[in-house]
Amino acid sequence: MRAPIFRQATPSDTERCFHIETLAYEGDEAATREKIATRIAQYPEGFLIMELDGEIAGFINSGCAHEVVMSDEAFKELVGHDAAAPNVVIMSVVLDPAHQGQGHSTRLMRRFIEQMRAMGKQTIHLMCKEQHVDLYKHFGYRYVKPSPSEHGGMSWHEMVMEL
Repeated sequence: MRAPIFRQATPSDTERCFHIETLAYEGDEAATREKIATRIAQYPEGFLIMELDGEIAGFINSGCAHEVVMSDEAFKELVGHDAAAPNVVIMSVVLDPAHQGQGHSTRLMRRFIEQMRAMGKQTIHLMCKEQHVDLYKHFGYRYVKPSPSEHGGMSWHEMVMEL
């Protein structure tokens, strides 16, 4: 296997990204095809794709805000997104299950953090399930609080990284 290639998403990536999103997330947790298309169209700089051997293996997508409200469902459709804002909000961190357990999610997250730092962003925010809190702490995120969000009928935890 060759080294991963990292790039911005393009509209032609929508279908494959939607497919991976539905494999990786349970039920209502997964973003819709429309939300993924919107994120690619409106903020490709914050939609990082990782390719392995010419195929999309995973991605991270995000938006930016001046004031972060993690439980804001409309923001998942980039309502209130401002590319110039200093705070990044990750919406999906997704790796095709066929490529999990090989260190690719670490490579993907590290590249995303590097890119956001290079863009002059100040913080990266995300929500995760309890079983992923320690993983994100390993990357340098700090636990903030349990989230009031009930997205997908699940319990979520807010995390932040100061860049």
